[in-house]
Amino acid sequence: MLSGAAGLWANGRPPTYRVRKGDTLSKIARLHGISVRDLKRENGLKDDLIRIGQVLKLPAKLETSYARVRNATESLAVPMLSWSLIVGHHSGIRNGNAAAYHRGHLRRGMSNGLAYHFVIGNGIDSGDGEIEIGSRWTKQLPGGHVRSSAVNGKGIGICCVGDFETGKPTPRQLESFLWLCGYLQETVGSRRLAFAVHKEIDPGHTVCPGRNFPTKSLRNRFEKL
Repeated sequence: MLSGAAGLWANGRPPTYRVRKGDTLSKIARLHGISVRDLKRENGLKDDLIRIGQVLKLPAKLETSYARVRNATESLAVPMLSWSLIVGHHSGIRNGNAAAYHRGHLRRGMSNGLAYHFVIGNGIDSGDGEIEIGSRWTKQLPGGHVRSSAVNGKGIGICCVGDFETGKPTPRQLESFLWLCGYLQETVGSRRLAFAVHKEIDPGHTVCPGRNFPTKSLRNRFEKL
């Protein structure tokens, strides 16, 4: 099974808050230690207007997600010297999280389930920017995210939830993606990790991670980490 497949919260869904009399967005944000901007973005709000009884989704605190990745990685007993590459993916669908993809990959005959080592949520079925850790990472198993077994054996698969052919990753997803790349760069392997996206590994077979994934800018920033 997955480590942290349910995400930061027990039921695998972001926590919520029901608006009470006298509440404002700034008051709710202060109460939960989050920003008004992230609260509005999480709920698709165009202005500051809220109503009594309205249920708001609360964005994940990215620092909590990052700490879980650090703790899980530091506890690994297996030396991580074989990894030399990070491969970026999108899920190709707007919904889902690590647990859902794990079940889907099992149904497709993948004995270890979830093909990726990490999944970064978009706020629908897990937190926006939340990093979920797959068992292929906690057990230090090869991925199943590209066609080449050689690349799966040395490439860490990171999947952002979403279809980036038609949409875009959220700012918090990109923030977490860069943080995770930087962390892995510092802690994994005996040499500097390379970076690629799925369609570069399997040209002509896939468009993953989509035309709206900022591959060039991410590569430039990754190489400066």
